[in-house]
Amino acid sequence: MDDLRSLPPLQAVARIHRLVSQLNTWSRAYHIDDAPVVDDATYDAAYRDLEALEAVFPQLVRPDSPTRRVGEGPVASLTPFVHEVPMLSLANAFIDPKAADDAPREVRHADLFEFDKTVRKGLAADVQRGAEEPVRYAVEPKLDGLAMELVYVDGVLTAAGTRGDGEVGEDVTHTVRTIRNVPRTLRGDAPRRLTVRGEVVFPTADFEVMNLDRAARRLKTFENPRNAAAGTVRQLDPNAAAERPLAFYAHSVGLCEGYDLPSMHLDALAQFAAWGFAVNPHNRRCDGLEAVLDAIEALGALRPTLPWEIDGAVVKVEDRTFQDLLGFVTRAPRWAIAFKYPATLVTTVLEAIDVQVGRSGVVTPVARLRPVRVGGVTVTNATLHNAAFVAERDLRPGDVVWVKRAGDVIPRVENRLRSAEEDAAHAARPPWTFPDVCPVCGTAIEALQVITRAATTRREAEIGDGEKRICPNRFGCIDQLRGALALAVSRSAFDIEGIGETLIDQLVDRGLVRRLSDLFRLDVRTLAALDRMGDKSAAKIGDQIDKARDATLARGLVALG
Repeated sequence: MDDLRSLPPLQAVARIHRLVSQLNTWSRAYHIDDAPVVDDATYDAAYRDLEALEAVFPQLVRPDSPTRRVGEGPVASLTPFVHEVPMLSLANAFIDPKAADDAPREVRHADLFEFDKTVRKGLAADVQRGAEEPVRYAVEPKLDGLAMELVYVDGVLTAAGTRGDGEVGEDVTHTVRTIRNVPRTLRGDAPRRLTVRGEVVFPTADFEVMNLDRAARRLKTFENPRNAAAGTVRQLDPNAAAERPLAFYAHSVGLCEGYDLPSMHLDALAQFAAWGFAVNPHNRRCDGLEAVLDAIEALGALRPTLPWEIDGAVVKVEDRTFQDLLGFVTRAPRWAIAFKYPATLVTTVLEAIDVQVGRSGVVTPVARLRPVRVGGVTVTNATLHNAAFVAERDLRPGDVVWVKRAGDVIPRVENRLRSAEEDAAHAARPPWTFPDVCPVCGTAIEALQVITRAATTRREAEIGDGEKRICPNRFGCIDQLRGALALAVSRSAFDIEGIGETLIDQLVDRGLVRRLSDLFRLDVRTLAALDRMGDKSAAKIGDQIDKARDATLARGLVALG
């Protein structure tokens, strides 16, 4: 913090501008496009950097700063859903990465100790209780799904909406009605009006079966169960959603009129269960912080065996009267916090190192792994970032490597396993070298020296900028063309619905599209002749292309990359 105070104002403005822009871009990719581009740890580190800068320079806080809002607004294809009570997010707590594994709990869990201290201090000021008196908490698994609110009037489900920006989300009543464990009507005596909040999740076993089926049919597979849940709920056709086994777990109340809910949070959830909602069976009541830490550790040990993904544990003050007294800060309640588990590390064999070409021509190495389950998902590929990353760790095909899913999203190789036996085997393998030509089009790969800048996150410092390798064959390289087309038709660009990965493959493979402008030369007759494309679908895509001709300059620039 002291270092930031000495930062010249112009530099502070530039750093805040860059972080806000970066975080908002990442947030849109995660919340609206269901296609995260960074892991949670990278996002959280950048978010904390922005918070620290804004604390020192409050006069520079931008109105579009992500610290002043939650998530993103609704996408254009769904109607808005207004939350009667704001649906806020939670502050995060982490294990101190600098603390040794055998460090005392108050050192490793400094964030949770600070949270507990703040809660006890706040309650001591408002009610007759000592500042050292333990607080009763509820600890719940933090399901990694899509936040949802259900509205019941006189016991009947009338609406459902995503969290969105906390004030306005997306109305997805038509798909939520298809979720099998969402009650259409409540059992027993029901409130006059009730809004129930929870998480829509995709069970991991069903997710893997679905991905195998999609791969066999040459359809794009989902990155993880969270994306699958979000994509399914946002389907315009409820029949498509009905085919997938989503589940909803209630975790809190928004408002309740005409019924007196129990004052203790877990008792209120028991009432939800009586009405017919699924409530997580691993919720626990804890007296004091030490019991909370025990519950978090026990839940972490169960994590690999759970039927759905969790990325942490939520800690809440159990007494709902105390929750009201503690209140809220700008974007989160003072009475709850989300503890994030460190990413799970596993070992597997690095079977090969391939390279892939992105839409901008950057050629990056990719690890092909012996299939291994990491955080509930089978991983076969992982990022290796750049040539320098591979060289510094001296990774060679055949090595046993440590793998984790950073932020429980993006698989990555951390390093190779070190032991006398593994080191001897490693030394006998030939070093891996970056190819001289593009594996897709055969063009000579060029080295591009990146201008070094100060790393803004710890992960950036680990992987570095270094030297990028690029294929300069902009539109002659098929993989670059595929990537450019995928960007051009995306929601943030020309927003041409109906042109997905499978259709792009056909357009490129048949030579129908060789550059972006060829998209606008496609006619309905040409589209209808493609595989799995009927006249009706072709006509819809033709209409979408015609609408895209009037795209704004901003969308056009995004489409050009």
